[in-house]
Amino acid sequence: MARILITGASRGIGAALADSFEARGDEVLRTSRNGGVGLTLDVTDPASVAALAESVGAGALDVLVCNAGIYPDKGEPLDGGYPPEMWDAAFRTNVTGVFATIQAFLPALRRAERARIAIISSQMGSSERAPGNSYIYRASKAAVTNLGRNLAVDLKREGIAVGIYHPGWVRTDMGGLSADLSVAASAAGLTQRIDRLDLETTGAFLTWDGRAHPF
Repeated sequence: MARILITGASRGIGAALADSFEARGDEVLRTSRNGGVGLTLDVTDPASVAALAESVGAGALDVLVCNAGIYPDKGEPLDGGYPPEMWDAAFRTNVTGVFATIQAFLPALRRAERARIAIISSQMGSSERAPGNSYIYRASKAAVTNLGRNLAVDLKREGIAVGIYHPGWVRTDMGGLSADLSVAASAAGLTQRIDRLDLETTGAFLTWDGRAHPF
């Protein structure tokens, strides 16, 4: 049985991932920004991150899933849109928040026999696939993918594997009703990817169903 912490697990992919792991008997620590589900964690608030890391205690953490994220600029017009505060909010959540969470839980991950970090990124962060629009979200996901790649290098010598994943275009509040993948299907695929994550595959950017994704 693994001990797994999932950020942003109140709904969507995070909630489905938590359900998937719990269904097979893993211990899942769900977090949500307002504490409505599971433990309270606002990844943009250093005090909140530190408090949760302390409350989790001195035990080992086998898997940390960094799923919390926002997409504030959907439909923003190029002319007059994308205000600076929107950039700040997205990067605080989607990039800085991921790093701060990983940093805070490194001690617990180091106590695990097979520690893994899963970063939920997006195909929208790919520099090779750049169809335009949603500049803030795309830039933040490109940044967190780069973050994961570099963390994989530094943490490999400590035995901690880092995987970066595109969950698919999923029917959630963020993905919309026209998306082609259910949250259950995405979570099932991501569960398999996280299970198979090891030091041989650390730093890879994969789709929910295991295909290599272009950076």
